[in-house]
Amino acid sequence: MGQEAFLARYGFGKSREYVVRDPESGLWADSKAIAGVALSFQFPEGPAFRAEDFSGGDATVVRRLQALGFEVRRISDITGSDWAAEEVALIVSDYLSMLTKELAGQRYSKASHRRQLLTRLAGRSEGSIEFKHANISAAMLELGFPYLRGYQPRANFQRSVLLDEVSRQVSRLEILDAAALAAVQRPATAAEIIDFSRVRTDAPRKEISAADNEPTYRRAPIKRDYLQREAQNRSLGLAGEEFAVHFERWRLIQLGAGQLADRVVHASRVEGDGLGYDIRSYEANGNERYIEVKTTSFGDRTPFFVSANELNFSRERADAFHLYRLFDFRAAPRLFTLDGAIDRHCQLDATTFMATFS
Repeated sequence: MGQEAFLARYGFGKSREYVVRDPESGLWADSKAIAGVALSFQFPEGPAFRAEDFSGGDATVVRRLQALGFEVRRISDITGSDWAAEEVALIVSDYLSMLTKELAGQRYSKASHRRQLLTRLAGRSEGSIEFKHANISAAMLELGFPYLRGYQPRANFQRSVLLDEVSRQVSRLEILDAAALAAVQRPATAAEIIDFSRVRTDAPRKEISAADNEPTYRRAPIKRDYLQREAQNRSLGLAGEEFAVHFERWRLIQLGAGQLADRVVHASRVEGDGLGYDIRSYEANGNERYIEVKTTSFGDRTPFFVSANELNFSRERADAFHLYRLFDFRAAPRLFTLDGAIDRHCQLDATTFMATFS
């Protein structure tokens, strides 16, 4: 019935020091409450045991539960310990439920979901649940999925448990697959011109993860690469480029070079793809500025895709090349810039190889 309902029904409070593992579910429960309710079941004719009737410490409840073969732990020990497979399965299921709603455009409450988890994960704190959510975000990115807004990916996680569990659950969720596909393929239109002074932000710092040295072929399989599909969404890409053109003209006006603003060229649209950049703009001194635009509807750590031509151009014209990464585009567009050669800032993974006989 869940931790809160159980405690309320039998008149106990949450354990302050010890929890006992449920041998069937693998989850942790309040040791004193479990012992008190068990005694009431064992002696149904006697008075109900109340929390104040006995101690829940080492000499009483803990010793008796351990003697019966149960695993009893201090809450402080569990909080920083590795998560059991059952705990991981529970929090992954909850995360995917929220992600499905978010991708489908439905409202939900993170706080409400977190409170529900706390009632089922007796040995975990709110902070540890938040941290695990961030780990799941990193796993989702590795599997080619978008991640929940507000839970920035943290890449150092229990790979042997978490990645396998996430992969297993997403492979069974047809509704998540449908919601993710709809989200990345949905057409986009030009964003409303907003206060550009609030648009720019810092680029995320590169995070070294446990996956960096792990061969790709050993990683969990993915059903679809939704992020690559989003990168192929031409309407979203074009809307992002148009936004960046307006931003560039505003930037030049702010620099006192308004005479150059009208000379900004949406090159990929006027001159065609294959240039290695999308926009040809200027610095305040008149030097040319080449801008490649990458747009996503998701968070700032969402991976993006770079062509060999774009990479080579960024190296050849590193002094004038700027990659504009637009994120949260459908909700409230933000951008950060990566200046110079792209591989100075990002780890580049080869996703496809062309085999020839020449």
